[in-house]
Amino acid sequence: MRTVCILGSTGSIGQNTLDVIRRHPDKYRVHSLVAHRRVETIYAQCLEFRPQYALMSDPDAAAALSQKLKSTDIQVEVLSGLTDSEGLVSSSNVDIVMAAIVGAAGLLPTLAAVKAGKQVLLANKEALVMSGALFMDAAREYQAKILPIDSEHNAIFQSLSTSVQSGEQSPIDAGIQKLLLTGSGGPFLHTPLEQFPELSVQQAVAHPNWSMGQKISVDSATMMNKGLEFIEARWLFDVQPNDIQVVIHPQSMIHSMVQYVDGSVIAQLGQPDMRTPIAYGLAYPERIEAGVAPLDFTKMLDFTFTQPEQARFPCLYLAIEACCLGQAASTVLNAANEIAVEAFLQQQIKFTDIAIIVEQTLTQQSLPDIQCIDDVLSVDAQARLLASQLRDQKAI
Repeated sequence: MRTVCILGSTGSIGQNTLDVIRRHPDKYRVHSLVAHRRVETIYAQCLEFRPQYALMSDPDAAAALSQKLKSTDIQVEVLSGLTDSEGLVSSSNVDIVMAAIVGAAGLLPTLAAVKAGKQVLLANKEALVMSGALFMDAAREYQAKILPIDSEHNAIFQSLSTSVQSGEQSPIDAGIQKLLLTGSGGPFLHTPLEQFPELSVQQAVAHPNWSMGQKISVDSATMMNKGLEFIEARWLFDVQPNDIQVVIHPQSMIHSMVQYVDGSVIAQLGQPDMRTPIAYGLAYPERIEAGVAPLDFTKMLDFTFTQPEQARFPCLYLAIEACCLGQAASTVLNAANEIAVEAFLQQQIKFTDIAIIVEQTLTQQSLPDIQCIDDVLSVDAQARLLASQLRDQKAI
């Protein structure tokens, strides 16, 4: 029986994690759930999974949850404030931490799990985007096991030899020539470019293949999501930007590939269902049933691949540029994108303004050397302030 702490339990990754756990009550027990303010959702999770702790980062939501739980016979201690989550993930009673808090808010609790030497199922892109070298150095120092949950990075991980997975052998020594990150292209892959300034929030969050939260859905529409994954792959697999290539694959069946020097390409295929990588992370190095239907190759019509257009997906290319510039640029990129996407979701700016705000923030923000996590947080705060000012100038 292994115990699990879920950071972001009410989001899509958190709920899918609980669905996999639900299928294996003999293998996993939920120790703690962490969420923001979706009281009804986490209340239902508490009733079913009976964790020892439930933490809400929003104090009002924590009070509401505590009040609702008083009318039940289950004993769940309700905590308030995201800072306390660092204590939860560090508990000696926790074996596995699912890091699925969206955005920069997930960085510190995820890093705390790493420093506690946990098995960390990494679904929070921003932890590596904001502090890649620091994060991976900490993982090595504290002997934490990092298992990628993003479908693309999980696919790459599955396509590596066990010696590379364990860190015993470098990707270059293992004959790896290139990591191929696939992306669907999102809902606007074939939308005429002249229509982009008028695209709505409803259109942007309607992903053709995946069911995701609003922020990540917008990132998919701009392909910033793939840009963040590009940066994440650079650190996670210890390769250089030139060793990574993004390929559009609209069917979302091949989740990513690894190309080797002998001409071989090893790919991981599966349904576009996050329960597959989640189950892989929970059970690694074994495999367990995830509730995902197997692929039926007789019903697949085609696999297509294209190169992403820079005019259509400027955010992707800004992310690749930031990756080449270094850690501070990646931190600035992420901060500016979070500000811009939130403004778009609030209908304060146009869809095309997202890339403009990110580019202008990257151009105008200073890029100091990053030596510690405090440097990361300082650069992040400065970039958010600048991006907010640029947002206000663009306000509709």
